[in-house]
Amino acid sequence: MFLVPCSCGTTFAVAENYDRHGTAWSRYLICPGCGKHHDPKNRLLQMGFHSEGYWKVDEC
Repeated sequence: MFLVPCSCGTTFAVAENYDRHGTAWSRYLICPGCGKHHDPKNRLLQMGFHSEGYWKVDEC
């Protein structure tokens, strides 16, 4: 799972198989809270479930 943090305070999820390659405006991720566009190549946090029993950020 990938999460996108926004400056408005909203964090939203993106499917693991989304398209990272394009930079066209239509490929930008839109925040559901404020409508701001995010470049998917810069703003993703990769989350993973760990054996300790909770989710945490694996990679940025």
